[in-house]
Amino acid sequence: MNPGTSGLARGLAVLQALAGPEAASRGGLGVVRLAELIGSDKSQTSRTLATLAEHGLVERDPDTLSYRIGWQVFALAARAGEPRLLSSAPRLLRELVHDLGESAHLSVREGASVLTLLSESPASAICAPGLVGALTPLATTSAGRALAFDLADDELAALGLADDSERIAAARVRGYAIVREEFEPGLVAAAAPVRDSTGRIVAAVNVSAPAFRFAHRLEEAAVAVAAAAAELSSDLGAPRRSAA
Repeated sequence: MNPGTSGLARGLAVLQALAGPEAASRGGLGVVRLAELIGSDKSQTSRTLATLAEHGLVERDPDTLSYRIGWQVFALAARAGEPRLLSSAPRLLRELVHDLGESAHLSVREGASVLTLLSESPASAICAPGLVGALTPLATTSAGRALAFDLADDELAALGLADDSERIAAARVRGYAIVREEFEPGLVAAAAPVRDSTGRIVAAVNVSAPAFRFAHRLEEAAVAVAAAAAELSSDLGAPRRSAA
């Protein structure tokens, strides 16, 4: 086995170990245990982890020093999981940016967080750009609430969203979620869910902008976002949903 192949195999083995039940139950694994699991020495495993961490494929807990799967793995998995979503979304995001003059984003849920997959921003010097691959909270973001529309009360509680259940229920009835300066002072946003052919929520489309410029247009923007999300859902073959 040549060095390049050996290094690749070791990296894949590390990722598989970190995706396994032991890592999940312990909240991550240290270098020594990972070396044992993949049958490699500590120094080689440490170098492999450093390379994976550099590319966002693993991350290290600063307190326990254990490693766990990184955000980039989730981003890659989400991109591979629904190619139609990623092929249709850019056009719709650009149309939202053109119509509203503000930043538009496509996100998915990752546990109790929102993972941004795509982002489009206007040429304006003052905007709210999205960081692709970034994780933000479900509870205080419009995308997070839209992604939680179909979760039962016990699921919301497990994700720390019990206090937000009424707001999520109200947003579900409207068909879109609005957040005013909850995630970040001076920032407002509106989001709506995207559904696949089974009717399952697989993503959210949202628009975010500075409050001083956009707060008075937020309801108007929410309707436009909901329409874009509905069109994207239609592209994915989602069944038509009757109005609440």
